[in-house]
Amino acid sequence: MCETVTSWNRWPVFRDQTVIRLYDRAASLPQSGRPCIAHGNGRSYSDVCLNDGGVLLDTRGLDRFIGFDPGAGVICCEAGVLLADIVRLAVPQGWFLPVTPGTLQVTVGGAIANDVHGKNHHVAGSFGRHVRRLGLRRSDGELKTCGPDDEPAWFAATVGGLGLTGVILWAEIQLIAIASEQMELQSTRFGSLEEFWAINDEATGRWTYTVAWIDCLARSRGKPGRGWLHCGRHAAAPARGVDRPDRSRRVLVEPPLSLVNRASARLFNALYYRSPRAAAVGGHFQPFFYPLDRLGDWNRLYGPRGFLQYQCVLPPANARQALPMILARIGASRETAFLGVLKTFGDFPAAGLLSFARAGATLAVDFPHRGERSLRLFRDLDRIVHEAGGALYPAKDARMPATMFRAGFARMEEFTRYVDPMMSSSFWRRVSA
Repeated sequence: MCETVTSWNRWPVFRDQTVIRLYDRAASLPQSGRPCIAHGNGRSYSDVCLNDGGVLLDTRGLDRFIGFDPGAGVICCEAGVLLADIVRLAVPQGWFLPVTPGTLQVTVGGAIANDVHGKNHHVAGSFGRHVRRLGLRRSDGELKTCGPDDEPAWFAATVGGLGLTGVILWAEIQLIAIASEQMELQSTRFGSLEEFWAINDEATGRWTYTVAWIDCLARSRGKPGRGWLHCGRHAAAPARGVDRPDRSRRVLVEPPLSLVNRASARLFNALYYRSPRAAAVGGHFQPFFYPLDRLGDWNRLYGPRGFLQYQCVLPPANARQALPMILARIGASRETAFLGVLKTFGDFPAAGLLSFARAGATLAVDFPHRGERSLRLFRDLDRIVHEAGGALYPAKDARMPATMFRAGFARMEEFTRYVDPMMSSSFWRRVSA
């Protein structure tokens, strides 16, 4: 039976997908005669886990913990376990995710397949660097156990491999020790990209986590890129009377049109930029790491057409020249740039052959989907990123051309040797054509 399944950004919409739910990690994969791809919790903004005309292997039924060593902080679980499930289990026992994206509503399998990154890449690298082992089921029934020291070539292909080497069934992950749910936090306002670089260079040497909110629509003193740099580290000592955040709220209805427009974005950005903030404070980890998780179904705010995100990474040698060009092009486009996030990556070797995170700066910006107008802007941004030697993030992409993917992922041809003959996705067919 065909089902309509989209990613979190709600575009593209594919109605010819057969969903088969997996529950038993010991079972062989179903043989349908059509291309298959694993589908977790659908939180990507991409078609990496969509398969128009094919089969989605829903892994949320693989949701069991296999083992947890609270002394060493090593957890083993099935691929459909959410990061939220790990946090609920591990944090009360003094452990936390070694790397976390901006939402807890991601499966372990999805975090590995996209080799997600977080605010601490400059000290910890990507998620895949903390995976000790994983189980991979191939379409021919073979079960591979691989890790950095066991079948390392298969491990490197599977981490960041977009689900194309087979179905990840389980994984063993090394967590990090924490003393408290509390964080030490610092926020610093900056008026331009020049100011950002100066304070960010100093902050990454002192803070475990750094991330900047950036206003992509305004110029301060004639220069683009005003915003706030937010820094954090886990509190060094147990805290008394932990102040947990309020219960999350939900967007209950979908408006007929996007509530995110240029006027509302400018108002939000102005208020956020001018909001008073204490330079150094303490707080619970959830608002710092997962602010959007506090508003359930927030993607509905963009209306029935959904939204697109443009996330690129720019190499250190060219980032400071290319970023102002990107912001200038966004400003000139009259498109609504919302939720701009800027951070820098450390110089860690990639965990996977197709890992996105690499040394440099990454900018991620959300836009209401306005059809060809939006796509035209993205093509213009592609040219800037390509000339700077950058790349786009597959987990956040729904339209990049094959030429852009090949230019950004130099080990693509090597990776293709590990692709399972039964595995494919709408994304892969688009970028490998």
